[in-house]
Amino acid sequence: MSHTPAYVVALDVGGTSMKGGLVSENGVVLLSERRPTPRADGPEAVVTAIRAFIGHLAETGDGSPAGVGLAVPGLVSEDTALYAANLGWRDIPAQDFTDLGVPVVLGHDVRTGGLAESVLGAGRGAADFLFLPIGTGIAGAMIVDGAPYGGAAGWSGEIGHIPVFPDGEQCACGQYGCLETYASAASVGRRYAQRAGLESAKAEQVVVSDDPIAIEVWDEAVEALSLALATYTLLLDPAMIVLGGGLSQAGPALFDPVRTRLVKRLSFREAPPLLPAALGGRGHAGRGPPGLARGRSARPGGELGRGCASGAVGVVRCSADQGRLAQR
Repeated sequence: MSHTPAYVVALDVGGTSMKGGLVSENGVVLLSERRPTPRADGPEAVVTAIRAFIGHLAETGDGSPAGVGLAVPGLVSEDTALYAANLGWRDIPAQDFTDLGVPVVLGHDVRTGGLAESVLGAGRGAADFLFLPIGTGIAGAMIVDGAPYGGAAGWSGEIGHIPVFPDGEQCACGQYGCLETYASAASVGRRYAQRAGLESAKAEQVVVSDDPIAIEVWDEAVEALSLALATYTLLLDPAMIVLGGGLSQAGPALFDPVRTRLVKRLSFREAPPLLPAALGGRGHAGRGPPGLARGRSARPGGELGRGCASGAVGVVRCSADQGRLAQR
């Protein structure tokens, strides 16, 4: 009789889309799919959509899953989704997300991504590093002594709200000049559209454009990011900085100028290595915007990256040595 490998159903719930799949006990992605998040329909609709997605994924597996792992935004404990402003929910028990009757573990989306990078990705072997996914918003996962650091009340890692330009634009959080207001993918697209007189625009349009307005918006995003990373480095001295999320798919168009400016700002010490995330790349559940993974020229003097290195998406993993779901 052949042995059926253990696997978990893994789901990353975002404000725009949900990325899900089946992950083996050694971190291999067996299947990955994406569905829209029905955020506009309210929190109950989102929970219903998650239940349906988990059920569908489980049905495609060979046998019952060992468990379910969900990476969700906002405040979260291992058994309750406490609060998520962009999804509108409060105090949702983990078991409400599925009726499979298997263990369910919740994790903060960014800290879970940081944990995955430390176990299976670019941060493997580094005890202390920053994982910074840049997508619709910006938040970081501080990996300290090999584990994600949540802080006293679970609010650590809100790097997107570091005020890089104190006299700048107002952020949705109420502060002025936040990193997220300038360097998130959503903000890059929004700021370009406003200046260019367009109804809307996407970050990938800005990255690949030779329009002087696009170049200016991108330069401001790079400047904001280098300021925030310099501040983080001087405070916590990470062994490396790992950039992920959709915007990291810009490759050299992002990494080269940020690295150059970071080195310049850290005038009296070496800058930590700046690396792309190894997980969630093109072809996996966490892939970024398609336009940022085609190797097109960003503008004279640079080429767009072809996406992060392929690899397993370790949203959650079933630990073979511990025989249980390992989430944090």
